[in-house]
Amino acid sequence: MFKKHKLYDDMIRLVGKHHPDLLSDTHLHLGKELEAEGRLPEAEYHYLEAQEWKATVNMYRSNGLWEEAYRVAKAHGGPNAHKHVAYLWAKSLGGEAAVRLLNKLGLLEAAVDHAADNCSFDFAFELSRLALKHKTPEIHLRYAMYLEDEGKFEEAEAEFIRAGKPKEAVLMFVHNQDWEAAQRVAEAHDPDSVAEVLVGQARVALEEKDFQKAEGLLLRAQRPGLALNYYKEAGLWSDALRICKDYVPGQLEALQEEYEREATKKGARGMEGLVEQARQWEQAGEYSRAVDCYLKVRDVGSSSLVEKCWMKAAELSIKFLPPQRSLEVVRAVGPQLIGIGKHCAAAELYLNLDLVKEAIDAFMEAEEWNKAKRVAKELDPRYEDYVDQHYKDFLKDQGKVDSLVGVDVVAALDLYVEQGQWDKCIETATKQNYKILHKYVALYATHLIREGAYAQALALYVQHGAPANPQNFNIYKRIFTDVVSSPGTNSAEAYHTWADLRDVLFNLCENLVKSSEANSAAHEEFETMLLIAHYYAARSAAQSVKQLETVAAKLSVSLLRHTQLLPADKAFYEAGVAAKAVGWENMAFIFLNRFLDLTDAIEEGTLDALDHSDFQDTDIPFEVPLPAKQHVPEAQREEVRDWVLTVSMDQRLEQVLPRDERGAYEASLVAASTGVRALPCLITGYPILRNKIEFKRPGKAANKDNWNKFLMAIKV
Repeated sequence: MFKKHKLYDDMIRLVGKHHPDLLSDTHLHLGKELEAEGRLPEAEYHYLEAQEWKATVNMYRSNGLWEEAYRVAKAHGGPNAHKHVAYLWAKSLGGEAAVRLLNKLGLLEAAVDHAADNCSFDFAFELSRLALKHKTPEIHLRYAMYLEDEGKFEEAEAEFIRAGKPKEAVLMFVHNQDWEAAQRVAEAHDPDSVAEVLVGQARVALEEKDFQKAEGLLLRAQRPGLALNYYKEAGLWSDALRICKDYVPGQLEALQEEYEREATKKGARGMEGLVEQARQWEQAGEYSRAVDCYLKVRDVGSSSLVEKCWMKAAELSIKFLPPQRSLEVVRAVGPQLIGIGKHCAAAELYLNLDLVKEAIDAFMEAEEWNKAKRVAKELDPRYEDYVDQHYKDFLKDQGKVDSLVGVDVVAALDLYVEQGQWDKCIETATKQNYKILHKYVALYATHLIREGAYAQALALYVQHGAPANPQNFNIYKRIFTDVVSSPGTNSAEAYHTWADLRDVLFNLCENLVKSSEANSAAHEEFETMLLIAHYYAARSAAQSVKQLETVAAKLSVSLLRHTQLLPADKAFYEAGVAAKAVGWENMAFIFLNRFLDLTDAIEEGTLDALDHSDFQDTDIPFEVPLPAKQHVPEAQREEVRDWVLTVSMDQRLEQVLPRDERGAYEASLVAASTGVRALPCLITGYPILRNKIEFKRPGKAANKDNWNKFLMAIKV
């Protein structure tokens, strides 16, 4: 109804109230109706309410109302909308009128650009001709680019030239590989581009692998560096090096180094190229470069090729290069050859330049000892000792002791010692002089003692004798101490051990008599040790015969006077047990009581509490070393403790040592009342008071009765 009566405001109000979603369409519909009726201002209102500013502009344009169209575009369009309307307005006017309009609106230059952007080049040229002549070249350039895109190359060429951009025409033809046209334009209008045309042609030739043609073009373009780079990229290093040498020699050394690095990275394939390059340098008489090239070859699976190359480098340097350079090359090649196991080849090279020591070292490293010795002997005898010493060291390092014996016996013996081959060491030493033998016997004995094998150490000296070397004295004393301290030696079965100890000490004392140590304190001490060993040996012999039981007991008692050199607890225990076994209970009680005091002292770590009253007026020493450990097992100690306690409780024994006709302790060599010292009997150790038998050795004697008894028992 409202529409029919053209009550548009009421119509819009009603639609807005009941159908707001249709409001925009309603405005648009009304705008079109009003435009058709020629009611343009009212139509504008409804178009704009419908946000259709373009429809408004088009309405005014179609009615020739450009000013209104411009107003609406500027007020309601985007930032460039009014410019476009102004452009269309000007285009509709043309000529001077268009220029005046655009100048008035301040949009002349923008309109020219807009025309070019929209390919309206005629209008653009017209505007620039009338008012913006400085824009004309730019329009020609843009027109040329448009024609190029359209494939109209000849027309584009003309426009590029009119624009003052002949190089762009050249590049266009280069891009299309129209080399003739590119060359023509370049030569006529842009000579500086001629080289680029040639380079472009060269690139195409390279893509087609026509390297010779490409090289020619690049050289015509005076671009040898590019040719060089293209050859490098293609891996054609020999051509790259050739170009470099002929046209850019200043870069040759750097290029050579780069090539060598690349060849190394490529492994075997690269090495083959390096060898080929070296051969080319050699053929060209470039010996220094050839040598450098050969030297760069590395082992990548073909050691024979490497060896040949290095040898070739050395050969060329010796033949063609100055002496200093050839020396440097050989010194470089030698270690390389040695590194791949070609010691003899290296040695021969060294000999070519009289590098005698280097040749010797190479032969020695290859274990070619005879060759090394021959070179030293024939060329420089100063190195003979040098070779011998290295040969000895080699044999030692390799453990080839048997071979070393013939070269340096002492070194061989030392090596046997290091390897623990003691039997071999001593066997070899026995074939040398006495001094060498006993050096190694002493070393072996020391080793055995440390291992607790004193019996084997003793056997060594039984076999080889005991020299009177002061440096051996501690060994002898240690063997003596270990034997007298060892368990299980108070028996007939221990005879051979005691006899061996006695024999070694006897041999030692005999040697001492003839030495500078004769009658020294050490000599006297060893004489005492000999006597002790004799007593022990005699005791073991007596223990094997029942009739000599008292002799064995007397020997155990006699040994007490030597407790400064014996473990006191062990000595008193053995003497007490022996006395008890033969019924000498007084002595047994006193000795075993002393033994118990000593065991307590060992536990306490001091002898200060010992009571010496039982041993007054005897030659049994008071001051003796405190044993470091108990020498009698716990069970036997307890057994003794029980017996001593029992005897003490009985009080049937007199705690006094037996005395003889001197009024002295019967086993004492010294009579306390007179101070007279008797000789000990070699059979019992007791003092000889009568019936003395003297032996050849001064101070050695025996009681005749004991001697005869001993001999008879042994014979039986």
